[in-house]
Amino acid sequence: MTFDPEDLMQSMIESLGRIEPVNVSDLPDISLYMDQVTTFMEKNMEHAKRHSTDKVLTKTMINNYAKNKLLPPPDKKKYDKDHLILLIFIYYFKYILSINDIEKLMAPLSENYFHSKSGMKLEDVYSYVTDSSLSQVESIQEFVRQKFAESTDISEEARAKGATDEERRFIQIFSFICSLSFDVYVKRLMIEKLIDLLHPL
Repeated sequence: MTFDPEDLMQSMIESLGRIEPVNVSDLPDISLYMDQVTTFMEKNMEHAKRHSTDKVLTKTMINNYAKNKLLPPPDKKKYDKDHLILLIFIYYFKYILSINDIEKLMAPLSENYFHSKSGMKLEDVYSYVTDSSLSQVESIQEFVRQKFAESTDISEEARAKGATDEERRFIQIFSFICSLSFDVYVKRLMIEKLIDLLHPL
């Protein structure tokens, strides 16, 4: 496990700066068949994949989302812009929330804004959310820098206690992962409390 701390840090900061959600203007105005939906998602969400061989979305996933009421059914086997917006939301939520919690979030979104003819539309909600998310990138980059610096301090403590270079590298990455994981854990707890507030038992 060989890495240069400065190179690793720079790579992570740069990758955060490249985060770019699908823009509303990039969503097609025409309805798409299932194969076209998966192709669109693969092309426009490729940046979010962990491995190049990963699939952003499959036919089975879409069918399961509809079955679990996360997604309204297609119209004559076609999916429109609002379907795509919901699929993008689901894609991000599925990494941190249970299917049950995602359903609780998607239900009022679909009921109130899916194919809305007046007032707030689903694409308005999506635009507000993506703009707000992008505005957080710099603060997240600073947070990552801070946590990485703390992991470097722990690595130096390990050196003082006789740890080998290999052990120090592991301790640095492990402590860095723990710091980031705790942040995710706390935020997930807050998200779950908010979902429970929206849908009390």
